[in-house]
Amino acid sequence: MTENEKKATPVQEEQKTELSRRSLFGATAAVAGAGVLWAPQLTDPIARTAYAAGSDAPIRIGFQVHRTGIGATYGKWYERTTNAAAKYINDLGAWEDVRWKSSQKTTAPTQSVVQDVVEKFATQHKVDFVYGTLFSHVVMGSSPRAGELKIPYFVVSEGHHVASGKLNRYVFQPCITEVPSQIYAVSKWMFSNLGKKVAVIYPDYAFGYDHRDYSMEAAKKNGGTIAAQIPIPPTETSFTRYFTKIPRDTDVIYHVMVGPGVLTFVREMGEHFGSRRPEIFGFIDSLEGVDINSPGLDFLDGTYFWEAMPRYADGYPTAAEKVYRDAVGVNASGASKSDSKDVSTYSHMFGCWETMFAIREAVEQSGYRDKRDYPALIETMEGFTGFNEGIPSSPGSQSLQRKKSPVLWKSVHFQGCRREVERRPPYLHRRWNVRFGCGLHQNEPLIQTTTPGTIFPGVSKRFFFFSLSVCLD
Repeated sequence: MTENEKKATPVQEEQKTELSRRSLFGATAAVAGAGVLWAPQLTDPIARTAYAAGSDAPIRIGFQVHRTGIGATYGKWYERTTNAAAKYINDLGAWEDVRWKSSQKTTAPTQSVVQDVVEKFATQHKVDFVYGTLFSHVVMGSSPRAGELKIPYFVVSEGHHVASGKLNRYVFQPCITEVPSQIYAVSKWMFSNLGKKVAVIYPDYAFGYDHRDYSMEAAKKNGGTIAAQIPIPPTETSFTRYFTKIPRDTDVIYHVMVGPGVLTFVREMGEHFGSRRPEIFGFIDSLEGVDINSPGLDFLDGTYFWEAMPRYADGYPTAAEKVYRDAVGVNASGASKSDSKDVSTYSHMFGCWETMFAIREAVEQSGYRDKRDYPALIETMEGFTGFNEGIPSSPGSQSLQRKKSPVLWKSVHFQGCRREVERRPPYLHRRWNVRFGCGLHQNEPLIQTTTPGTIFPGVSKRFFFFSLSVCLD
């Protein structure tokens, strides 16, 4: 630990004082090093102890939500998860008066459109933060305007754009992983167990380009080669012509598909390769929101998928995960409790839940009251060293390492789709290296304020008011 990390900031000293007053969560602070947060909360889940950050003014957040196009399923579950997180925190007495309004819809999220959305959030709706974006092209289009307007922008996107430092200091990616780290985590297993010559099929936009570029690096590190790189437009409806580009001696097809065309993709892949197919390793994006037992997916029997959080309840059966699963209304198979055909995007939407708690923590620790406190809030976010496993972070504990950019460690899960053996897939649990995307630009030095053992202590009296949700394709 550096000398800068040892020195407590004024925010840390104030936080220590507050912690001493929180009898309910005192035990939580004591066990922070052990990484156990949820036990005290489960003991008394309706505790009403509340501490204000210094103002009763509502915090307004603009939510960029996808409602149409290939992002519709993600947007639906992102919104449900965000609502569930707000309700859970409200039930603890922390945030109140959560409201939603949908005021804009677009099916063409060009850079000018998404920049206009961010500007409306900041200037017309007077939001404190912008939140919730999944798709890379929306993040890339929105981030420059967020930086120009100097408004914090919390994305729930897996692209490497934030962690790379290419954006700006106002953009944060605190609670979902980015592609290079995911590939780093799973590539050794793939090259060691499935084969050395890999064909990569990826969506033709920024998120897919990360898979294209970093799979090349992974191949070099693991003694493999990339036999083919095949981009597919996200709106494509027919795929056979792409499969003809895969060399005959390919060992593994590595696929990442997004959108409703996945059933056609799998069916046509089965028709093309038949029983003499290569090994297949997919990112769960290809089946997010899709029932694995759907007709037409039989070709995937015996293939592998990676996922960030197990869809099936027996994949990571912890008490905190059960609380989260119940709160978002998902059954043991990963579908809505009210409609078994409505399959969740379980490997992505947890990022919304975690980000809500991360925002709350940053607001509380920084003493944020209004936009004049942006510098303190940003420094607080940059100073986080991690979140313990618990209800706010049910996939696992997260710790940050200060290098060129902060690094996050979380659990990784492999899902083997073997429906002929058992209807529920097995999981392998590993650790993965994930960059924490604080969006530092290369010309903006890292603030050396560090908050050791961030544990989401206590609850806050701050009112959270979601002023606007914008529909994006």
